[in-house]
Amino acid sequence: MPESLTQDQINQVCCPNPAPNSTKVTLQPTPVPPERVSSILTALSYLLIPGFLSAEETNNLLQRSKQLISEFPIESHPRTKFTTADDNHVGDDYFLSSGDKIRFFLEEDAVDKDGNLNREKEKAVNKIGHALHELDPVFRKVTLENPKVQAVAHDLAMHVDPVALQSMVICKQPEIGGEVGEHNDSYYTNPPSALGFWFALERCTPLNGALSFLPGSHLTTPITKRFVRLPEGGTGFEKIVPPEIEAQAATSAQGKYILEACSPGDLVLIHGAVLHKSERNTSSHTRFAYTFHMIESPPRALYDAKNWLQPTHSMPFSHVFSEPNLKLINPGLA
Repeated sequence: MPESLTQDQINQVCCPNPAPNSTKVTLQPTPVPPERVSSILTALSYLLIPGFLSAEETNNLLQRSKQLISEFPIESHPRTKFTTADDNHVGDDYFLSSGDKIRFFLEEDAVDKDGNLNREKEKAVNKIGHALHELDPVFRKVTLENPKVQAVAHDLAMHVDPVALQSMVICKQPEIGGEVGEHNDSYYTNPPSALGFWFALERCTPLNGALSFLPGSHLTTPITKRFVRLPEGGTGFEKIVPPEIEAQAATSAQGKYILEACSPGDLVLIHGAVLHKSERNTSSHTRFAYTFHMIESPPRALYDAKNWLQPTHSMPFSHVFSEPNLKLINPGLA
């Protein structure tokens, strides 16, 4: 198994206001004990690891992202736009069949009423998804072939045999990069097991749409809905709690969001149940980021057939570890 994270790899804890009953974390001398890494994320709901990727790794991902955008044929593109609004979420076949492909989704404000781009292609793409980690060697190397990612997953001890899915480059285009409203990433599985890996490829600031988090919300705010394939086709949000619980969630979700500025190469680990969001990019600079999700695999967690993204026979979800983390089942097996 990969070595544990070190003090140099984790030198800043995200969330200056810890959840109730938790203490402000002061990291110990190297190496950081695995249980310590796990407790940080569990208590605080998200964790920033500055400089997780090297400058070379970060630049390779950024330049490859720009190359993919430059080379994709806009002429044959169905003009699929990406939005996270509850009543207007993307759900056409181009989107629904993208789980095992590399496809491009446009900003709402980059396409006019007739379906024509109102700016150059390179400034119109909202995101690239959703199988970069499987199909592109540059992204695969950082995701599935990265000892540092494996070390994080191992030390967090959240998954026995995790798999990776839904890899994306989020572009946040200048002046039109869309707002992503309050949401969480959980409910891929029963029980919930989602963990987000979010890598800044460029500077992330208050002006270009840096991430914001509601600390401790993973402990206090119940998950009320999930994004699913609808029986009649397309996608939508399915409510999973009665109205009284939904009202309770709305109340508990009130609080001060913490905006986290990031530098290129920083990694943000995102607990699947924490509420987070990002504002519209009002600056003249892009905010490229690479992200993917990690979930537990069967039989310890079941992946629901309602999830919009489904594995295929030709591309099942790839395992992160070469072998399961058996010590989570029985320490004597490790």
